[in-house]
Amino acid sequence: MKLAIVGATGLVGQEVLKVLEERQFQFDELYLVASAKSVGHTIKFKGKEYTIKSMEEVCKLAPDVAIFSAGGGTSLEWAPRFAEMGTVVIDNSSAWRMDPTKKLVVPEINGNLLMAEDRIIANPNCSTIQMVVALAPLHAAYKLKRIVVSTYQSVTGTGKDAVQQMMDERAGKPAQKVYPHPIDMNALPHIDVFQDNGYTKEEMKMVNETRKILGDDSIGVTSTTVRVPTMGGHSEAVNAEFHKDFDLQEVRNLLSKAPGVVVQDEPKQNVYPMPLFAQGKDEVFVGRIRRDESQPNTLNLWIVADNLRKGAATNAVQIAEHLLKSVLVKS
Repeated sequence: MKLAIVGATGLVGQEVLKVLEERQFQFDELYLVASAKSVGHTIKFKGKEYTIKSMEEVCKLAPDVAIFSAGGGTSLEWAPRFAEMGTVVIDNSSAWRMDPTKKLVVPEINGNLLMAEDRIIANPNCSTIQMVVALAPLHAAYKLKRIVVSTYQSVTGTGKDAVQQMMDERAGKPAQKVYPHPIDMNALPHIDVFQDNGYTKEEMKMVNETRKILGDDSIGVTSTTVRVPTMGGHSEAVNAEFHKDFDLQEVRNLLSKAPGVVVQDEPKQNVYPMPLFAQGKDEVFVGRIRRDESQPNTLNLWIVADNLRKGAATNAVQIAEHLLKSVLVKS
């Protein structure tokens, strides 16, 4: 089993290595890839020093699985080249997500769609993953009609430089700006680039990816995504309208039994999900579960998850685990 991590020095790449170690992912050889300026440097993993290699070198080595966390441009150029070598690429960028020939996978929801011939598999957007993990069991029971979601997304979703901007601003130091405005003590209703329809690319990702993962284009989805000066994870206020009515206790039971979901919903004891406590965890936390009293068959939820973990690294590793257990081993 030859495993490659592309983008190994980035926030997500580093998190992938942590997740691999924690989950005791088995491999015989590990290849770490990063930008040209990092080639030749070393990264310590599980007590061993690994030298960072170039894309060209690792592609020729034909790893069995490659987890890409290096941006859309890199994925568009290199994922097909790796695939031609027989590698299964699990891609964290947005490059392949809406390609109709590629699977967009959250293992708890649609891992069963994966087949041995899949060579490029898309990992969904972080904010989409946590929302669909919570909504999928409810969709199965009551059938989603419409979702209104507002997000409160951590600076870690932008990367190391964004974290540095926030920390420099907090310390009163001159900050190298990643965002068009200060982020500390602020909230930016602007994640990714604005589209012609007035929505950002991030907002449209949530619309399109949700429908694809749940396999239902009839679901209405509207999104407002906001960057906030937090670490630890993304938070979402979700208003979900269903075709069928629901019982609140049944909703809690369904969520409690759903794989990867933890219900934290005791508001009188001040128990509800928060990014501060989601950090470093793989679960999706759900709370503030209540009926929308303004219209029928509608539910309010507060959903929090570590965007670097379940929103990226953990989901990618789970896809690899599923492939090795249920797909590649059979082929």
